[in-house]
Amino acid sequence: MAKDKIIIKGAKEHNLKNIDLEIPRDKLVVFTGLSGSGKSSLAFDTIYAEGQRRYVESLSAYARQFLGRMEKPDVEYIEGLSPAISIDQKTTSRNPRSTVGTVTEIYDYLRLLFAHIGKPHCYRCGKPIQSQTVEQMVDQLLEIPEGTRLQILAPLVRGRKGEYKQILEEARKNGFVRVRVDGEIRDLEEEIVLDKKKKHNIELVVDRIVLRPDSQQRLADSLETALAQGEGLVFVDVIGQKELTFSEKFACVECGSSFQEISPRLFSFNSPYGACAACNGLGVIMEIDPYLDRKYQERASEYLVKEVEKEYNRSHTCPHCQGARLRPEALAIKIGDLSISQVAQMSIGRLKEFFANLILTEREELIAHQVLKEIQARLNFLVDVGLDYLTLSRAAGTLSGGEAQRIRLATQIGSGLVGVLYILDEPSIGLHQRDNERLIATLKRLRDLGNTLIVVEHDEDTIREADYLVDIGPGAGVHGGEVVAAGDLATVMNCARSETGLYLSGRKCIPLPAESRTPNGKYLEIQGARENNLREIDVQIPLGLFVCVTGVSGSGKSTLVNEVLYKSLAKKLYGSEAEPGAHQGILGLEHLDKVINIDQSPIGRTPRSNPATYTGVFGDIREIFAQTPEAKVRGYKPGRFSFNVKGGRCEACEGDGILKIEMHFLPDVHVPCEVCRGQRYNRETLEIRYKGKNIAQVLDMTVEEALGFFSAIPKIQRKLQVLYDVGLGYIRLGQPATTLSGGEAQRIKLATELSRRSTGRTMYILDEPTTGLHFADIHKLMEVLVRLVDSGNTVLVIEHNLEVIKTADYLIDLGPEGGTGGGQIVVAGSKEEVAAHPLSHTGRFLKRILEQGR
Repeated sequence: MAKDKIIIKGAKEHNLKNIDLEIPRDKLVVFTGLSGSGKSSLAFDTIYAEGQRRYVESLSAYARQFLGRMEKPDVEYIEGLSPAISIDQKTTSRNPRSTVGTVTEIYDYLRLLFAHIGKPHCYRCGKPIQSQTVEQMVDQLLEIPEGTRLQILAPLVRGRKGEYKQILEEARKNGFVRVRVDGEIRDLEEEIVLDKKKKHNIELVVDRIVLRPDSQQRLADSLETALAQGEGLVFVDVIGQKELTFSEKFACVECGSSFQEISPRLFSFNSPYGACAACNGLGVIMEIDPYLDRKYQERASEYLVKEVEKEYNRSHTCPHCQGARLRPEALAIKIGDLSISQVAQMSIGRLKEFFANLILTEREELIAHQVLKEIQARLNFLVDVGLDYLTLSRAAGTLSGGEAQRIRLATQIGSGLVGVLYILDEPSIGLHQRDNERLIATLKRLRDLGNTLIVVEHDEDTIREADYLVDIGPGAGVHGGEVVAAGDLATVMNCARSETGLYLSGRKCIPLPAESRTPNGKYLEIQGARENNLREIDVQIPLGLFVCVTGVSGSGKSTLVNEVLYKSLAKKLYGSEAEPGAHQGILGLEHLDKVINIDQSPIGRTPRSNPATYTGVFGDIREIFAQTPEAKVRGYKPGRFSFNVKGGRCEACEGDGILKIEMHFLPDVHVPCEVCRGQRYNRETLEIRYKGKNIAQVLDMTVEEALGFFSAIPKIQRKLQVLYDVGLGYIRLGQPATTLSGGEAQRIKLATELSRRSTGRTMYILDEPTTGLHFADIHKLMEVLVRLVDSGNTVLVIEHNLEVIKTADYLIDLGPEGGTGGGQIVVAGSKEEVAAHPLSHTGRFLKRILEQGR
């Protein structure tokens, strides 16, 4: 067996046509080709799936019984396969408690750091807590009314599980006669048996004393004894049977405030010990709309209930912790005058500088050296993959697919693994060209550690930097599935059958428009936008043009367009309840009658959603089947051909066609239903045929196949034609929404809007529509967007892709940097004006394109 290559024989998964391929090991290998050509089928569904299957098969029979049997991908064999790790674009976590800090584990190291070298401050008056002398503690106690009877206790154990026989025996040998166990006074001479599975509090009973001015010396002696034996002091009012205060060697001289225990769990918002009690560590207070009760009755399914909750629940910042998630005691411990929450709210770029400039004492440096080393290494990795604008407090669920993937990539670099096969899905998504250079350097570093990288990618810079290219095609769907070219850059560029090679060599290109449209005098003006990092900016958007919002990652593009502009327009045009981002106002609304946000969120979160249901073409198809002679004889209505309701669907899988098997510590596996064999319908429904095809077979058609099949039915053909025009001729009508990429979902939404009649006064908003698109697919997309603008509409696009930016009529470039260094308009105007601006990072790269005349 060759040790320097991965050998694949007979790969036939999905549309792959019996592919044979050899890939060099320990290299940066890029799989490219048109969208739907089979790149992901080869990289993820064949190579990675086989690696995962072999791992499971290597486990013991006992472990495998819990995991189930994984199906072998449709491939004859693969040689030279290393342990494989997939780094895809799935969002990191939808858990509201999950943040960038917790996902990267940087927050765990911060908790350690603050627990060991953090400086406590009084959480009442804010003053630093200093070491108290016994005399100061006595003075504080004597301020309690004279004659109060106090019991002095010295804590030995605080909220920990165990039997603690040895601790109790040592206390008895040291002359103590009583101990308080979980609030109950016990005699040390008797046998004390504790449940080792429960948490216990154990305090030595040191003394009982009546407070009088003449008892100062005895009180001082008792405190000295207690401090020598335990971890602080507890004073109990014997008469009132309540704990008056808790005092340690370190306490606020004025308030008496101190900390029971400064440990890492004090800084965890997932622990009841550290979380703000008012919001339970979420940072927000949820308000449930009473309207939900009726909606729960109307929408019975679990998925729809979750969607209703998201739509109608309201939340506001917790007034107790101000969104910091932690209790006051945790927020009162500081390093460099900052609390752990303030540190987590810094951008990663600023945080890196903060720790680089942190001044510590010799003792603190000794304690924190290793922890700081881990924190700084992880911060460096995040900066290297272009995420310096993120904050550690950012909720993981708000990350884009590209951001989530790059976080996992940074984590893998930190792991230092060698001999691993990494498979990545378009890691450049959402990155500006400036940051892309750092990402490519990061990929090369991972390779240089001794790993093999297979990257599914369309980005031109990444393709040109690859050690080895594999171009899949030549077309998409049934027209793809072949290795068109494999080798170095020159090999692909010289291949006449390779669409990728044609664009890389310049023989094909997306042309610059002959002339740009000029503003017609109608504008939308956003005034005083200040949400997130936006700095009170005023933005003019000319209407009736193709407008691009550009800037480095984190510069404020999505905040301006999605949070301020779209939500404001939706509220004023449709009465939406979603609160727009902070701004003063918007002028020019009279020029618009519709706003449509075509984002990359899934068209559905269950296998029931698919392109046919989303575009509405499925309803037309069901009507066609209901009109067949056999269906009329049996009395079947269009509802019979729906897999969402009882009647015609397979009840074993409830119309899903697949069953989910939980794999515990591995991703869930979906297997075809054994009853309907993945067809979703029962036998009687599948007996109805139109032009020789049953409903399941029609749903299994690609858009391109369905165009020919329904050529005689204009209303179906019109919807299918638009899907084909946006480059989705290869997707199947019934393809589950869960298998569609963000870019594919966005284009399905775009096709749905294009199939409707345009008013000519509509604003279309798209966030990075080129995600997942090949050069040729971008070419098609641009033709579609131009059609919208030619009808008098406004198309507003957030984009990094220079092929799109160069065709825009008007550019709004934000920056100059990301995070706190952004939020300003660097330049707004024509592409020539942006290219000439000295501070515009976008302009610097755009200038090269314009000078090349392509």
